[in-house]
Amino acid sequence: MKASVDGRVVAQSDDIVACAGYHYFPRAAVRMDWLEKADKTEEDRACPHDVQFYDVVVDGKRHLRAAWSYERPRPEMAQVADRLGFWEDVEVE
Repeated sequence: MKASVDGRVVAQSDDIVACAGYHYFPRAAVRMDWLEKADKTEEDRACPHDVQFYDVVVDGKRHLRAAWSYERPRPEMAQVADRLGFWEDVEVE
């Protein structure tokens, strides 16, 4: 499976965890050099899993809050620890 934005692959792996309608990639399979931490909103800070959103920046184009990870997932989300999900401008297929 891969995650692409603007025709560029930001993550690719066969080790995918599907959870709550999203696909989570292992951190090692993600182009972390293309991700920049987004400022946390009030809703982010209220998340019980300590969510961290990232802007995906490819060739100078910024895709706001298009990736996220749960920094301290609760037991019911433990399977996505150390993984990133994508949405919005990022196509996962």
